[in-house]
Amino acid sequence: MGFRCKSLLCLFLLVWLVFLQEASAGQHYYNVTRFRGRKQESGCNLFQGKWVFDPSYPFYDSSGCPFVDPEFDCLKYGRPDKQYLKYSWKPDACDLPRFDGASFLAKWRGKKIMFVGDSLSLNMWESLACMIHASVPNSKTTYVRKDPLSFVIFEDYAVTLYLYRTPYLVDIVRENVGAVLNLGSINGGNAWKGMDMLVFNSWHWWTHKGKSQAWDYIRDGSELYKDMDRYVAFNKGLTTWANWVDSNVDPTKTKVFFQGISPTHYEGREWNQPKKNCYGELEPLSGSSYPAGAPPAAAILNKILVSMKKPVYLLDITTLSQLRKDAHPSTYSGEHSGNDCSHWCLPGLPDTWNQLLYAALVM
Repeated sequence: MGFRCKSLLCLFLLVWLVFLQEASAGQHYYNVTRFRGRKQESGCNLFQGKWVFDPSYPFYDSSGCPFVDPEFDCLKYGRPDKQYLKYSWKPDACDLPRFDGASFLAKWRGKKIMFVGDSLSLNMWESLACMIHASVPNSKTTYVRKDPLSFVIFEDYAVTLYLYRTPYLVDIVRENVGAVLNLGSINGGNAWKGMDMLVFNSWHWWTHKGKSQAWDYIRDGSELYKDMDRYVAFNKGLTTWANWVDSNVDPTKTKVFFQGISPTHYEGREWNQPKKNCYGELEPLSGSSYPAGAPPAAAILNKILVSMKKPVYLLDITTLSQLRKDAHPSTYSGEHSGNDCSHWCLPGLPDTWNQLLYAALVM
């Protein structure tokens, strides 16, 4: 047991990741043609654009939504500014359709939608539930929160929004040595079958160490490691997920999305302000590019998506989210002590993620 990163191996890995990142810089794996089975009329890249001030935002008030957790309810927990609520995403080549919750419910009547992943999936799931609720505030709902499976049912339409919490997508199992992250096991996937839409997400927990690390060892086949390079582990785990999708999803019955890599804003040097983090930030970065570029995890994700047999639509939210250094709970969270530059306020940025999901379905 054990793992040591040899210098040549680390150098090879670094070169490989840089190559992938550069190779993906001019490509966008949002897979419109593969996903919809026909050419998109507008040819618009929904994820290339800029943030613009929009007084018609936000879509809802958190005080009127029964689904918002305290950790995302920034206004309730003292955030004094509100300008961060007033930005909309404007693609360069087209306009996003305005989210219509009633239309969404009508289209997906009787259907089951599941978000699968970590607390960023929770962020997006709660956002969509609030956006729909704001459109049909008098619709009867059933709301159940449990671990790992939670759900909201919009009873009048028989539409169910599920959340399945599994931060790594692959399994953590109990062995004699303790909790083991098994890079080749995805038994949790049994709960994902039979859905009409799946929205996956994973990355943040792969970087956790120390007390926030959820496992004691990593299993890769027959080998057991105390640790390994987290990018290598992420690649292996995501490959297992891709194989599961290719083996278990019928594209004629289930639409599959990947939420994309959600960024953090703990390091101001990434946007050329080395003494800052997300605390006190009041507005987005201007323009359409992020000074630090895409995170290596995004290149790994892109590589795996384009190798898959089944169509998966990448909600390529990384760059547009990197521009929103102002949109985190920071110190205005009801559950997290300290400065949260990882999750996002609700209402806020995840509403745009869901607007892009809506656009992918209707455009």
